[in-house]
Amino acid sequence: MTNAAAAIVRKDLLMFFSDRRAVIMSFVAPVAIASFFGFIFSGSKDREAARVPIRVVDHDRSAISAAIALGLAGDKSLAVERGTLDEAREAVRKGKTTVAIVIPRGFGDAAGQAFFGGGEKPQLDLLYDPSHATELAMVRGILTQHVMQAVSAEMFGGDQGRRLTRQSLEQLQARGAPADADRKALADMLSSVNRWYERTPASPAPGASPAAPRGLAMPYDVREQAVTAQAGIAYNGFAHAFAGMGVQFLLFACIDLAIGMLTERQLGLWKRLRAAPISRLVLLAAKATSGATIALLSLGVTFAFGMAVFGIRVEGSWPGFLGVCVATALMASCFGLLIAALGRTPQATRGVAILAVLLMVMLGGAWVPSFVFPAWLQKVT
Repeated sequence: MTNAAAAIVRKDLLMFFSDRRAVIMSFVAPVAIASFFGFIFSGSKDREAARVPIRVVDHDRSAISAAIALGLAGDKSLAVERGTLDEAREAVRKGKTTVAIVIPRGFGDAAGQAFFGGGEKPQLDLLYDPSHATELAMVRGILTQHVMQAVSAEMFGGDQGRRLTRQSLEQLQARGAPADADRKALADMLSSVNRWYERTPASPAPGASPAAPRGLAMPYDVREQAVTAQAGIAYNGFAHAFAGMGVQFLLFACIDLAIGMLTERQLGLWKRLRAAPISRLVLLAAKATSGATIALLSLGVTFAFGMAVFGIRVEGSWPGFLGVCVATALMASCFGLLIAALGRTPQATRGVAILAVLLMVMLGGAWVPSFVFPAWLQKVT
């Protein structure tokens, strides 16, 4: 590089470090924001996950409804409170509770009869905050599990189940002989269930250990294995956050480079540079080098802080990592040159350039991992 080009790079670097706002945006802001996102998405198993606050309103007061409420209270994903319907509705309205589950009167008996296909399915009322649709879907799935466990356990071994199966069988017998094969099959099943009840005491004898629940349960366990680039290397959410925020703010730094070029053009300095005895290629290369140097400094400070404070490590190839950093810095610098070439005035260009950067980093997954995007947006990005 010629002495003139080196002087241009030196001038750009001095101007950059003399601008306190630019330095903060390039070095301090990415570290602070990356740390914030890293804490959110680090996925640490040592940190207790936040529970979804729900309310349970039990108007039924049956063995089945009590078992449902007890199962929900023991779920590690939920924070359960009890209360009245008015209290639950007000808590949802004020945002203190995400979902309120209302168990109506007669739910246990109706659910037991519907379990064997002999009655109409009862309804559970869910009061929810519409801004928390994701949590509603999760609560609905958890509720389904505990309702099935509570109803099946009671129907295959509880006092309420004994009474309901006996009543259902009496109702079938009162209608006379079964009119079709389905009714006959249902009557045979209920008779078999009643014979099972006769062999099993309704309540355990004094001093005896309680019998294990005979209800339906999850028929499998899950073993989770993280698959990473190398075996035995745990995922570090801070690495994702620091990489994303590092790229975002080095793009911001190169926006300042472009705005500086537009300001020079307004002041007539760019014409003086063009009139100097250096070629256009050398001039643009000097500007690109200035931007790439600033970008590399920004990435270096960001990753150095992450490595020192949050234990980020390069688990793969160091030459590959450095090569990606250099390529990213050159990309950001050329992006700044593109902005300077297309921009009209510094004021108008800054807003459009910031919007373009935010869209790129958002769609690229720098803010949040792209797998949380809707399917159509993943295809677009």
